[in-house]
Amino acid sequence: MSKTPQAIRGTQDIFGPDAEAFAFVVETFERVRKLYRFRRVEMPVFEKTEVFSRAIGETTDVVSKEMYSFDDRGGESLTLRPEFTAGIARAYLSNGWQQHAPLKVATHGPLFRYERPQKGRYRQFHQIDAEILGAAEPQADVELLAMADQIIRELGIEGVTLHLNTLGDGDSREAWRGALVEHFRAVKDELSEDSQERLEKNPLRILDSKDPRDRRFVADAPKIDAYLSDDARAFFDAVTAGLDAAGVKWTRAESLVRGLDYYRHTAFEFIPDEGSEAAGKLGSQSTILGGGRYDGLMESLGGAPTPAVGWAAGIERLAMLVGDKGEPNADVIVVVENDDLIQRAIAAIGKIRAGGHSAELMASGSPRKRFDKAVKAGADKIVAFDLRDGVEHVRIKADDHARSAIEKLLD
Repeated sequence: MSKTPQAIRGTQDIFGPDAEAFAFVVETFERVRKLYRFRRVEMPVFEKTEVFSRAIGETTDVVSKEMYSFDDRGGESLTLRPEFTAGIARAYLSNGWQQHAPLKVATHGPLFRYERPQKGRYRQFHQIDAEILGAAEPQADVELLAMADQIIRELGIEGVTLHLNTLGDGDSREAWRGALVEHFRAVKDELSEDSQERLEKNPLRILDSKDPRDRRFVADAPKIDAYLSDDARAFFDAVTAGLDAAGVKWTRAESLVRGLDYYRHTAFEFIPDEGSEAAGKLGSQSTILGGGRYDGLMESLGGAPTPAVGWAAGIERLAMLVGDKGEPNADVIVVVENDDLIQRAIAAIGKIRAGGHSAELMASGSPRKRFDKAVKAGADKIVAFDLRDGVEHVRIKADDHARSAIEKLLD
């Protein structure tokens, strides 16, 4: 016999309670995004490679090491999307969505990165994503963060705190970048190999390093506050004041950066508190939702300067924190106790489902055992079809109110 193919490393088949937790995350996201009036968008799973290389930046790990890129039959380089934002920005420019600015959009689906699979991280993974395009006001940042906070709370996830920082405007960020290069260059030989490589290309990423060799130099690295322009400081103050007014708890994280080249001003991550149940479930991969303002992105794709802010969160990680949702029992189980009545039962279950009730047909195995199987399945309402002396007999197991409702549906 030929050998059965196995799943590709870094992918997963989601089933049972895990699939229910996954669906619960998506359903909660969809419900909350409607409350905030974010419009649904669907994006291509692959784009021209330049969409990501130009937007994310050639020096990032995503572009240099992690993208799934290939040449199509026409010889054009295409890439499976490693994130949503660049594709949404491309769509905003190429479809003329500027006419809807400020545009609030949301989506979810699979993304692809070639990286080492680990707990809560896969090579094909899934995210929920929300963006506000064409909004320069700090209120946009506040609304996105309030929405993220509400989603996390409505998922029932506790022990998670919003960590917040500012990267300043373009001038502030460049001044800070220069100071970081000078600081880390003085100890270059003592940094990790990755950080030595990042020093000239993307020094902000050194602040993200988990390597102990780097951490001792990060603590006394220059802080962004010393380089903020008056406008950048006022923007961040407005964001924090808005979060306080919205009742969103936050903490300042001066070393927090977003690794992609296009970020400006607000940068944030929702991180499980140390020692919390959420931290225990996720292990070292602690960020469950992150994002920021990316006012420099549209220009990298050939568009006019356009302010924008957004976030994304891994569905798999959120589902791990949601825990076992279990699969709900059917509202009604329709039992066929005599196989001559199978068509009658099929017609009945169609009416029950059309009435808005989940229903399952039990018509396999021994007819005499089907009713008992329905009871053991935990159904509160059972409709059984049988023949007695050649006459159809319908038996309904339910309370009086439910019985009356089912009888009306079956009339």
